[in-house]
Amino acid sequence: MRPPDKPRRRGVDEQEFDAFYAASVGRLIGQLYAMTGDLAEAQDVVQEAFVRAWERRDGLDLDGAPEAWVRTVAWRLAVSRWRRMRTALAFARRQGPPATVPPPDPHHVLLVQALRQIPEAQRRAVVLHHLCDLSVEQVATETGSPVGTVKAQLSRGRAALARLLAGTELDPRTTRRSEVRHG
Repeated sequence: MRPPDKPRRRGVDEQEFDAFYAASVGRLIGQLYAMTGDLAEAQDVVQEAFVRAWERRDGLDLDGAPEAWVRTVAWRLAVSRWRRMRTALAFARRQGPPATVPPPDPHHVLLVQALRQIPEAQRRAVVLHHLCDLSVEQVATETGSPVGTVKAQLSRGRAALARLLAGTELDPRTTRRSEVRHG
C-alpha cells in the first residue's frame, strides 16, 4: 500500500528563507559567474533575484525548485542588462566622439578649492545663494533650514571665503565683482 501523498506546502517563513539563501547563494553566484564571466555582475544579479524571491516568498515552494527559479531570474536580469548596455553603446557610437570641453577657468578652480575648505552647510548656502542666484528664502526652503540659519551660514561662509581668498586673484578687497566670471 502506498502512503498517502503529502500535500506540498507553499510559502516560506523568514528563517526558512534565510536558510535557503545561506545554502544556495554561493553556489548560484558561482553558476552565474560561469555563465556571465563577470563576478561583480553575477553577484548583483543573484542578489536582485533573491530580493525578488523574498518578495514572493509566500508563493515560494522550497520542496520544488526555488534555486532554479532564482537562477533563471538572475540569468534574465543579466541578459536584460546586456541588452540595455548594447543599446546604450550603439547610441553612443552613433553620437560620435564627445565634444571637446575647455578646461575650467582658473578663477573657478580657485573658488571651488576655497569652497571645499568651508563647512558643508556654509558651502551649500553660499553656492545656492551666490552661484545659483536663489534668494535667502529659497535657500531656506531647499535646505530645510530656517531663514535665520541660512543668513548665519551665508555670513560665516562669506567671511571664511574672504580669509581663504585673501592675497589671491579673487581677494574681495582687491577684485571688483564684475571682473570675476562664474564658470
